[in-house]
Amino acid sequence: MSHDTTAATGTVHLWVRGEPRANEARVGVTPEGVATLIGRGMRVTVEDSPARAIGIEGYRRAGAEIADFGAWTDAPQNAVIFGLKELPDDDTPLPHRHIMFGHAYKGQADGARLLRRFAAGGGTLYDLEYLVDADGRRIAAFGYWAGYAGAAVAAMAWAAQADGGICPAVSTYADAEALTRDLTARLDGTGSQRPGALIIGAKGRVGTGAADLCAAVDIPTTLWDQEETRHGSPFPEVLEHALFLNCILAQPGAPIFVPADTGSRVRALRAIGDIACDPTSDFSPIKVYDRTTTWDAPALRVHRSPPLDVVAIDNLPAMLPVESSEDYAAQLLPALLDLDRIDRGVWGRAEETFRAHLPD
Repeated sequence: MSHDTTAATGTVHLWVRGEPRANEARVGVTPEGVATLIGRGMRVTVEDSPARAIGIEGYRRAGAEIADFGAWTDAPQNAVIFGLKELPDDDTPLPHRHIMFGHAYKGQADGARLLRRFAAGGGTLYDLEYLVDADGRRIAAFGYWAGYAGAAVAAMAWAAQADGGICPAVSTYADAEALTRDLTARLDGTGSQRPGALIIGAKGRVGTGAADLCAAVDIPTTLWDQEETRHGSPFPEVLEHALFLNCILAQPGAPIFVPADTGSRVRALRAIGDIACDPTSDFSPIKVYDRTTTWDAPALRVHRSPPLDVVAIDNLPAMLPVESSEDYAAQLLPALLDLDRIDRGVWGRAEETFRAHLPD
């Protein structure tokens, strides 16, 4: 079912929902962005949120209507619901149009349930991962900050091993400088030389963020991209580095970088940061684990002697919620300004992708 966003009210109504997920303080549009949207004639509702890193008063001053947390379920039918992470998994039909990261098109079990909810309600998913330009390039991504934070937590896992433990719980930081100060202290506290890191996908946004974090805390890096991985598996160099940071998305044809028997091999490898983090995908290049990790338990120990830990947190940029939100919102705003043409351009392409994946 296709919707006409202007049919009922003559204007686009963007409804920014609060994020229900724990440890999620990001938002996809800033108060300045809301003011720009309203200035272009849009109606904007922003839900209050106990967790959002950017306070509600800025949105109020920008002219947004303020709604209670979770009120999107009763939003007008023509409203476009905008969030980042997943909705509550309650199997209710979804009649609205939703902008969000659905994680639904790569064979994930949770994604299949989500698509059935859209099919039942007649709504539409505009998956943020699939907002692409005419050449197929993503128009907005949190990748840089995912790489930055993901490399940091993988290094924390290595440092915890050096002290005979496993990575403790992680939390948000006020900014990148606070994160690097904390990590530097942990690495210095091991009394060991910095671990070497191999970064796959080093030329992309995620890889650039990972490399910048490593540089900030003096971790030496080997930077690989398409040229170095073109020949395909195996990749014995992965085992020669203490840290392995995967910064490429799971997709058809992706080579296997870490095979299932890696733990039992002779290796320097001690910690894997699967920053792309799609372990349930059939195309995952990391085969030693099958579930994401959490803020409370960031590292999954997949082999004990010598230890091998996997860090696979799927909302890493939320560790730096203000910087990552501001960066992402600036990238996405031009597309939001085109919501009055939701059947065309990046939105039209996203809807085509959604339709192609709906269950029969």
